[in-house]
Amino acid sequence: MTDALKIPGQMLHTARERWHALPRAWHRLSMLALIAFLFYLPFLNILPFAYIRTDLTDAGSAWDSVLFSIALYTIVAVGLNIVIGMAGLLDLGYVGFYAIGAYSVGLFGSPSSPVTGMIRDKFDLGQGWAMAWAACVPIAIAITMISGVILGAPTLRLRGDYLAIVTMGFGEIIRIILRNSESWSGGPSGVNNIPKPPPSAAPQSGDPAGFFNVTDLYRWYWLALVILILLMWAVRRLENSRVGRSWLAIREDEDAAAIMGVPAFKFKLWAFAMGAALGGIAGMLFASRQGYIDPGNFALNLSFLFVAMVVIGGSGNMVGAVVGAILLTYLPERFREFDDWRPFAFGVALVAVMILRPQGLVPNRRRARELEDRKHEAEEAAADV
Repeated sequence: MTDALKIPGQMLHTARERWHALPRAWHRLSMLALIAFLFYLPFLNILPFAYIRTDLTDAGSAWDSVLFSIALYTIVAVGLNIVIGMAGLLDLGYVGFYAIGAYSVGLFGSPSSPVTGMIRDKFDLGQGWAMAWAACVPIAIAITMISGVILGAPTLRLRGDYLAIVTMGFGEIIRIILRNSESWSGGPSGVNNIPKPPPSAAPQSGDPAGFFNVTDLYRWYWLALVILILLMWAVRRLENSRVGRSWLAIREDEDAAAIMGVPAFKFKLWAFAMGAALGGIAGMLFASRQGYIDPGNFALNLSFLFVAMVVIGGSGNMVGAVVGAILLTYLPERFREFDDWRPFAFGVALVAVMILRPQGLVPNRRRARELEDRKHEAEEAAADV
């Protein structure tokens, strides 16, 4: 049984070695082909890509909407992988940053939001004035980064379970504040009329609803995919920089990193801020696509789902986080007819992965070696006993 479980890992290792052995030109061509395939995905009408079952129809294709959700949660997983996988900080309240990004674009961009109304009254602006979507993007990123610093400054001196409990409380506090602060957040009623990305109209197609509308959902998927590709490129560059190496040192042994001159608190704060920014971007896309948000969209169980994506895919490996996000977003939609069994199946999958492959489906090579070494040490200690 044990030898059989090692076969997938060996095959993955062999495939990875062969991939790295290919010339760089082949790498680039392969990546371009993959990106072209991803852009064409909404138009594939063959199983298993199309005909996702919905609650409204037995054979209705919501494939482009599912693709948007996959891209959205992949952005979340890449951002949370910075915090958990690279810096080694267990964050169970990541949904708080997701909510802050969503409400930032809603409160500043919607003409019916209380914040926009206060700005109009203060500066005597015209009725119906609101910030454009493009202006809300840097505001959402800045607010989420600041919130990450505010959360991290007093809490990052904690470690392990204590940090996890504090961050979990942060996620729930954000939701409760948004629900109870009706004077500026809309309270339980939420925020509607959230702006969409430009162009706001499509004169060539005669579409009065604009280029990003509720009918042509593949355009939303393309937008999320472009943002995802740019963010993955930026995170990969960051991972290979001095900052990424500092995160790795802190994750492996914070005390040893401090002795070697790495300012652990400073770089952990950077990890929280960068991870919060990606979570805010995902929340901003979610709010723009929905057009309406309320505190119920940001329940705490979303944080647990985000963490599961990173852990199941492979903590510390960005590709693994992407694989985890794709699987945990696609499979529940693919098998929506078994909706009542979803929590049970999710729990069984978590237990199975943690027992059979604790390093994740696509693990970080360093993390996989560490777990293998610990396993050998435990076996040797048991043999000595």
